[in-house]
Amino acid sequence: MTSSVSASSAEGGGGIPRLVFYVAIVFSVFQLVTSAFSPLSSTVVRAVHVGFLLLLTFLIHPWRGGAYAGTSVLGKAVGFGAFVLASYHWVFEAELVQRAGEMTDADMFVGIVTLVLVFEAARRIMGFALPLICLCFLGYAMFGEYFPGVLQHRGYGFDQIVGQLAFGAEGIYGTPIYVSSSYIFLFILFGAFLEQAGMIQLFTDFALGTVGHTKGGPAKVAVVSSGLMGTINGSGVANVVTTGQFTIPLMKKFGYRADFAGAVEATSSMGGQIMPPVMGAVAFIMAETINVPYVDIAKAAAIPAMLYFFTVVWMVHLEAGRAGLFGMPKEQCPDPWVALRKRWYLLLPLISLVYLLFAGFTPMFSGMVGLALTVVLIFGASFSRGLNGTALRMLFWIALGLACSAFVSLGIIAVIAVIATLAVLLAPRQDGRATLRLAVQALADGALHALPVGVACALVGVIIGSLTLTGGATTFAGYIIQVGESSLFMSLLLTMLTCLILGMGIPTIPNYIITSSIAAPALLDLGVPLIVSHMFVFYFGIMADLTPPVALAAFAAAPIAQESGLKIGVRAVQIAIAGFVVPYMAVYAPELMLQGDKGLMATAYVVFKALLAVTLWGTAVVGYFHTPMNLVERVLAFAAASLLVVALPISDEAGFALAAAVLGWHVWRSRRLAPLRS
Repeated sequence: MTSSVSASSAEGGGGIPRLVFYVAIVFSVFQLVTSAFSPLSSTVVRAVHVGFLLLLTFLIHPWRGGAYAGTSVLGKAVGFGAFVLASYHWVFEAELVQRAGEMTDADMFVGIVTLVLVFEAARRIMGFALPLICLCFLGYAMFGEYFPGVLQHRGYGFDQIVGQLAFGAEGIYGTPIYVSSSYIFLFILFGAFLEQAGMIQLFTDFALGTVGHTKGGPAKVAVVSSGLMGTINGSGVANVVTTGQFTIPLMKKFGYRADFAGAVEATSSMGGQIMPPVMGAVAFIMAETINVPYVDIAKAAAIPAMLYFFTVVWMVHLEAGRAGLFGMPKEQCPDPWVALRKRWYLLLPLISLVYLLFAGFTPMFSGMVGLALTVVLIFGASFSRGLNGTALRMLFWIALGLACSAFVSLGIIAVIAVIATLAVLLAPRQDGRATLRLAVQALADGALHALPVGVACALVGVIIGSLTLTGGATTFAGYIIQVGESSLFMSLLLTMLTCLILGMGIPTIPNYIITSSIAAPALLDLGVPLIVSHMFVFYFGIMADLTPPVALAAFAAAPIAQESGLKIGVRAVQIAIAGFVVPYMAVYAPELMLQGDKGLMATAYVVFKALLAVTLWGTAVVGYFHTPMNLVERVLAFAAASLLVVALPISDEAGFALAAAVLGWHVWRSRRLAPLRS
């Protein structure tokens, strides 16, 4: 999910005016200052964050929605008006706290208009689906007292609803927008700086050099590069439109069908949201929602993420074998170690980020340090190019590291400001200016990329606020629990279908927030571990972006692949089969997400079962292993994989026996037929 605009055109005389460019920079600077020094209360930061989101949205997106088409006078007026309304929370902060729950006429005006503008901003960016869903929940809060049976609530005044949604801590300024204004924005900005510095090129060259020459190499390049991009960019659609511009044409050039090429890129890119250490925005919201450290979320996601990407690589390998596709000539592939030597310093922010997260520091602090180090390294690389001699360069990097360590205690912004100023003053004039432009460009791009995520987080606060006020989540959760008392599998299936249906029209973040508010507590009451129940919802929110008829990631790949988004979605479901199976396995065997107390051997056993099941499913779907498989072999392979997944008595033993039989028979038959084919 990305903005449909880029700040890059702001300085180049493109469609976006300088006003948008400068507002985006101010937005990023505001977020950096408040994150580093916390000069304002959390309530004010959230309100101003929403104000900037609305301002940029109305400056960029026209009334009819879609991509930028020119800023009208009305758009400017509405945008700045929205920002002024957001400042109301800053100016009258003390009064609002003192009379909490007592709405004045001014409060009602500000609250109603702000809610309307949030709905309209979401419509302009994402279309009608999410606003209509949120409007249904708002309608339930307003008119639920007239509903029949268990859906009826006691009724609430309009002022109570507006106060809950526009001024409370569980409405549009609730947990999702708190996470957006603190964690998500920093990591989006972090990714924007790394992209501007050349991280995409590093990942692409490394992937080409390591797997480009293997069987199905071009498609494996897409998997590796998209997986690596997932460490700095948690948006699946953003990965599609960045790495896909290179990988999809490359796959088509080497013989892959257009629908398969698009599906590989879409599937790989969506996996970025579950790939630690920097997962998608949902992971940060999940950590806040269930009140567990982010590192615990990353640990739980690690094994399923590896299974997911193993599945994609395995499907690519089998498809290449079935179609007789080979890799690129070795001499045409770049040397991965040369690529690392040229841009090795770009890995340092990622390394520091991982270390800090796993050392127990907060995501906000870790993100700020990673971002600061990225800026320091960008300017440092520019400056060091002006020095002659290896010794001088080494002394420079040592001095830079010491300076960075000394300044961290004084504030991250001090590091950025001092190093940037020194670099611009001391570096060769042309290099210094170019690097400064790169940093400013990243500030603007980061703010624009944060728009759809932030607006979605604001709008889904309407759902959370309505459910909290009315207790509607309890009703649906009670129904799931009632079903689960007779069949846990049916409750899981119902939850999965809810996620997939919601995902047809809304992005992953609101999908997770809605279903986690309703279904995840019910799964927890049925005995599913806390993290596993939320991960179950999270995974199927991601799978919804790959599942036809409305598959956002598939349709993002469609224009690049020049193929139908529906066909790409169908192929993506086949490739991402593990994404549909692993969550069920984790519910019945929590060791897959490092939950429970059965120890390392139990985890290893479950992982082995999952790998074998994925291997068998791949051969059954593609119809190829060593050689093409006949129908009987495919059916038996699918049956063996299914037995390994279901949690029934002796199903594991039967699955292992059938897997050994079908694979052994296939290998024996392939070797017997080999002399005949030759």
